[in-house]
Amino acid sequence: MESNKKYWKGLEELNNTPEFVELNKHEFAEPVPIEEVLSGNGLTGKTPRRNFLKTVGFGIGAVSLAACQKTPVHKSIPYLIKPEEVTPGVANYYTSSYNGHAILVKTREGRPIKIEGNPGDVLGQGGVNAQVQASILDLYNVARLKGPMQDNGDVAWSQLDDYVKAELGAIKASGKQIRIVTSTINSPSTLRVISDFIAQYPTAKHVTYDAVSLTGIIQANQNSFGKAVLPRYSFDKADVIVSFGADFLGPWISQAEHMRQYVSNRSHEALEGKKMSRHIQFEARMSLTGSNADVRVPIKPSEEGVALVSLYNAIAGTTLPGTKKLTDKATENAVIIAAKELVAAKGRALVVAGTNDVASQILVNAINSLLGSYGTTIDLDNPSYQYKGNDAEMVAFVDEMKAGQVGAVLFLNANPVYNYYQSSAFADALKKVRLRISFAESNDETAAQCNIVAPNSHYLESWGDENAVEGYYTIVQPTINKVYDSRKAEESLLVWSNNPVKDYYTYVRNTWNTTLLPQGGFAGQNGWESLLQTGFVKAAAKPAGTYTFSRDLNAVAQTILGQSAKLAAGEGKLELEVFESNTVRDGKYANNPWLQELPDPVSKVTWDNYVAISPKTAKELKLEEGDVVKVTANNYSTELPILLQPGQAQGTISIALGYGRSKAGKVGDEVGKNAFPFLSFVNGTFRGTAIAKLEAVGGDKIVLAQTQTHHSYEGRDVIRETTLQQFLKKPEGEKEEKKETYDLWNDYDRPQYDWVMAIDLNACTGCGACVVACNAENNIPVVGRDEVRRRREMHWIRIDRYYSFDENGHNVTEEKEINKLENLDNVSVTFQPMLCQHCDHAPCETVCPVLATTHSSEGLNQMTYNRCVGTRYCANNCPYKVRRFNWFNYWNDSRFENYIQNDYTELVLNPDVTTRFRGVMEKCTFCVQRIQAGKLNAKLQKRPLQDGDIKVACQQTCPANAIIFGNKNDPNSQVSKALKSERTYYVLEELNVKPGIGYQTKVRNRDAVTEA
Repeated sequence: MESNKKYWKGLEELNNTPEFVELNKHEFAEPVPIEEVLSGNGLTGKTPRRNFLKTVGFGIGAVSLAACQKTPVHKSIPYLIKPEEVTPGVANYYTSSYNGHAILVKTREGRPIKIEGNPGDVLGQGGVNAQVQASILDLYNVARLKGPMQDNGDVAWSQLDDYVKAELGAIKASGKQIRIVTSTINSPSTLRVISDFIAQYPTAKHVTYDAVSLTGIIQANQNSFGKAVLPRYSFDKADVIVSFGADFLGPWISQAEHMRQYVSNRSHEALEGKKMSRHIQFEARMSLTGSNADVRVPIKPSEEGVALVSLYNAIAGTTLPGTKKLTDKATENAVIIAAKELVAAKGRALVVAGTNDVASQILVNAINSLLGSYGTTIDLDNPSYQYKGNDAEMVAFVDEMKAGQVGAVLFLNANPVYNYYQSSAFADALKKVRLRISFAESNDETAAQCNIVAPNSHYLESWGDENAVEGYYTIVQPTINKVYDSRKAEESLLVWSNNPVKDYYTYVRNTWNTTLLPQGGFAGQNGWESLLQTGFVKAAAKPAGTYTFSRDLNAVAQTILGQSAKLAAGEGKLELEVFESNTVRDGKYANNPWLQELPDPVSKVTWDNYVAISPKTAKELKLEEGDVVKVTANNYSTELPILLQPGQAQGTISIALGYGRSKAGKVGDEVGKNAFPFLSFVNGTFRGTAIAKLEAVGGDKIVLAQTQTHHSYEGRDVIRETTLQQFLKKPEGEKEEKKETYDLWNDYDRPQYDWVMAIDLNACTGCGACVVACNAENNIPVVGRDEVRRRREMHWIRIDRYYSFDENGHNVTEEKEINKLENLDNVSVTFQPMLCQHCDHAPCETVCPVLATTHSSEGLNQMTYNRCVGTRYCANNCPYKVRRFNWFNYWNDSRFENYIQNDYTELVLNPDVTTRFRGVMEKCTFCVQRIQAGKLNAKLQKRPLQDGDIKVACQQTCPANAIIFGNKNDPNSQVSKALKSERTYYVLEELNVKPGIGYQTKVRNRDAVTEA
């Protein structure tokens, strides 16, 4: 199943620029910085081993003992009488919950070090996204407040409580309004606390504000069916999916859940049944979801509404008033074909849209009603509670502040001084409020404007619960005592409202005992203990009802088309779309270095946002990549560098939200620019589209910290791709013809274990969760923007993104043909996880002069760090370019924005994995520590090791189950069966290095639409 398509990893490789050619001539990206090493802090810093021993011996003491007993720690105390549940060297696991996911928290000696998905989790079924994996780092974040503050000074909790209660009492007596502003809360216990608080202070009101809003969908369902809910979508039940700008494989609603559902109809199990869902994406920017689509159609934001009206007309066989044809004939044809496909799949079809416009979402509801989607692929009776924001209420609250009607405001998990669309106006209005309270964990932009800061505890220190979807309740339990002098926000509200129950643990237990445990058939102490073991309770699902849309659409269509006309950019203007970042999201994770250094799935940019623009539009504007431009829209301007993005709709630009923080912390401050002021408030909801003006600023170009072209394959064939039609035509069991090879090395028997891996390119969406999971498991350092620019990122696993083109229905396969292309809109994207291949004939092993890299009897390519002298011959000889060199002691050198440079954050280190030091090469080990632990556990249980006992970190976190690891010698293992698939191939197999990772060919379901 060979592919003759030409793939390239970036525009530098495509255009063969002089800089790219020059860099590829050298063995490494740049010369060894001998003078920098010798003159810098690297030689004067503490030695890694000594520092590591200090950490495990003394630094951990404070937090380890905090996990066991509430005792002030002044010196190291040995475990003469150890806590019953703690055995040194043996991990404990606790159930908890984050963002609605049931999770397992791995602890060592009382300190949490790793997050895993709970296999019973309804949403991810054991898989979690990058943000859940990275959340553990926030526990040890040094930017967290060490205690409560009043007027920017430290204060005792008792004094703060007295002051707040007195102020609230005075405000209550004055009749002024009290507002509790939060992001979406789905915790039953927290909602009860807020309700009790409001009962004590009748002028109080709860305002739910989501910086990235889905109010449009909720309001549209209220208008269409009388149910103001966010539906629960079932992508696994859809044979045809059509999306208009909804990035459902990215941040949209429920990433891990949607990925799992989506891939279930496209992975090797589905293909074995000779079927596969079809996915058509209409969008302006190249999103993660669009890059995975079978067919992607670039359209401007102003054309999205027109396309939706055309789709409705084609499905309903009618013509709504004011209907206009799309300007591009190919796009119009794609809409007609999509309508035919949807009608043919009636009852198993799904249409989604990412816009926050109520009218557009009402039209989407009408389309789904015609397709019979309600009750099958859309469930309104078991809705999602992951987003409940009300944009109009937030705007009304700001107006109340401006009018001086608000006497007190309390902010919980909300930072509107940073992310409100008119942040400066919000900050000015906030000054008119007498009592301003923030529950922020750190002194963020909003907390800095408050006179009271009562720092909330991290979820790993707290009791609580969550209700992400109807009937599914998860428990949050502490895995460590409080690291700092924080207090759960709910407990503060209980104290301030004079609630008879002031202990939040007791309050949570009361909630479960009275309402939640019975739903799962539990009761009493035994039921509570069972809950803490399983982590969740699941009630029986309500029957998903069918809903028929019966509203008049004439006015809706007129509204949509009118808004589209207003959004269409005139001469010299471009259409702007802002979007939620795939990594730092709405800015909540801006101070998390794991996520800052995680490359964007599509652009591969780290540590920055930028203006994405199509190469053709940039050429017309005489702009080049890296040029700094001034973007002006909605009376706001900012300056950002240009990124040329194939697939971006011509005449449009896009900018990521979540950057430009000023009070995130040392890592996140002044990284990128704030794009939230580009939002607008139209017809009751926040909108992320606008007409923008672009002006070149001039001066030096900005070099973005991209990882994409760091590892060139020199044009060699590494991706295999086919269509479903071609795949089904291939005779069962037909294999590629094997060429005769000759070996220079002797083969060795592996009598018991031969560890290998299979990666399904059809399942991998490129999300990057595996990268963060690997960082956490293997103590991988963060190197910062400048080092990434120098090609020195340390990730053991990377997700390579490849582009290919279709021109007039034909594949462009020759490089000379690609260079002639002017229209780069018809681009296809393929993702490929790349890590050490653990080759049987590993070329790295034969060139190491000190035997630092060797082959084990179980098929593993091993690294012995204390042998390595840093010749880097192995990296030069590796055809996959997956080895990483420690140019500095990244993990304890103050020059680098690392996450383990202080005594608290060092506590996240996995003690089973050695931290590496300057001058040493490192790479993927197949999580050898997990292999050894699995074998030891089986030995202690006096049984053979079974398939599935060992899961490597990347495999365990993947919501799509794209990675399978196991013993090749076991013919019944999942990995053995996967590698026997007719889609299996090995990257650079022609080199005869015999890699231990087999990839499964990418299959796209695209023929019918392409032919149209």
